[in-house]
Amino acid sequence: MSESPHTPEAPGPEVSGPEALGPDALGPDASGPARPKGEPRFPDGPAPDPAGSHFERRIRSFQPRRSRVTTGQADALQRLWPKWGFDIDGQRVLDLDELFEGRKRVVLEIGFGMGEATAQMAADDPDTGILAVDVHTPGQGNLLGLAERNGLTNVRVANGDAIILLREMLRPASLDGLRVYFPDPWPKKRHHKRRLIQPEFLSLAAVPLRPGALVHCATDWEEYAEQMLEVLSAHPYYENTQPDGGYAPRPAFRPLTRFEGQGLDKGHVVHDLLFRRKDTTQD
Repeated sequence: MSESPHTPEAPGPEVSGPEALGPDALGPDASGPARPKGEPRFPDGPAPDPAGSHFERRIRSFQPRRSRVTTGQADALQRLWPKWGFDIDGQRVLDLDELFEGRKRVVLEIGFGMGEATAQMAADDPDTGILAVDVHTPGQGNLLGLAERNGLTNVRVANGDAIILLREMLRPASLDGLRVYFPDPWPKKRHHKRRLIQPEFLSLAAVPLRPGALVHCATDWEEYAEQMLEVLSAHPYYENTQPDGGYAPRPAFRPLTRFEGQGLDKGHVVHDLLFRRKDTTQD
């Protein structure tokens, strides 16, 4: 969901933890026969555009795209969406304590690809709730399936625009972290305004982030990494966790994905950025 990850199969664990599943692991394509006009793709699952045109969107956290869903992914969407998924419609304020069954820590992940890394992080830290946002239906179904098979009760999948979620549906100081891994780099200069990590987005995200909340971004696009570092460093609500003011080593809690490992073998460089939400109440 963020801007759609530009990796072919976004985050997934390399070895340990829940078994990584590729996009075809849950069965053959489930596109099936054509639906009657107006009939929803998944009657009990995510809506195509849950917020409709009710909200102005100067920044979007995703780029819409058509996706093919396997039989297993479609089954997970139908069965598990009412339990672990919801649409970002901007019509209510979430009670995160109720949503995550009393867990005191909740982090927001924008854009999770096929959900493999999200499932790994959820398994490694069961006391932290992960609010995972994306619009990619195969990834939504895959993550729900991973959660069910591995007994992960600390993942909730949100469908829609994270900008509307941040602005309309989250209480102030309700999140303990924000994760944006491998967002679309929008490499053409005329498209840079579409990048997610920019001052307006960071100001919006600062409201639901508690003081001390960790903001973690990762990208393998050098120029985007430089922009992220510049924008985060200049923002008055965030401070770099690194004494030298630069990039951070990959923290142990972020799994090394298959795609990332292949890139490292080819000499690609992945940059992690770790910033904290400042306590501005004393300013």
